[in-house]
Amino acid sequence: MKAEIIIAGFGGQGVLSMGKTLAYSGLMEDKEVTWLPSYGPEQRGGTANVTVILSDERISSPTLDAYDMAVVLNQQSLDKFESQVKPGGALIYDSYGIHQPPTRTDINIYRIDATEATIEMNNSKTFNMIVLGAILKVNPMVTIESVLKGLKKTLPERHWHLLPLNEEALKKGMTLIKD
Repeated sequence: MKAEIIIAGFGGQGVLSMGKTLAYSGLMEDKEVTWLPSYGPEQRGGTANVTVILSDERISSPTLDAYDMAVVLNQQSLDKFESQVKPGGALIYDSYGIHQPPTRTDINIYRIDATEATIEMNNSKTFNMIVLGAILKVNPMVTIESVLKGLKKTLPERHWHLLPLNEEALKKGMTLIKD
């Protein structure tokens, strides 16, 4: 098993922490892992992306030119990364930030209404876990149990009381994914 993923959006959407949680989840399952963040000097509102590779074999390089899966959370990211998904790969996008949806026919395209779901859950901080749930529905590369263990590693102890809410958000994201 090898999964090469890019997650991209604006700062403040939880892009980097989503990637970090996915990477820690892979570690919990004894997988080989790379986590390579990229972001501008802006803390919120600037572009951010993270490349995560999970594999049963050694990983030769953390940098990639093409991805098995792209998760794009704004139009800029879609414009930049849609062409970099390998034929037969997957592209997941949040419908809120996209005004020109993806057009490729040689990849699997999934829409998730994650922004609307955060409003339903009455907590904007669940956005990245809803999206991560969608990722795991499309490619169950790690278990929810490992994600929760990974969250416990990445979240400060003062936020551990939010783990049940994060689990709920993961499961919600799994139900929202649409072709």
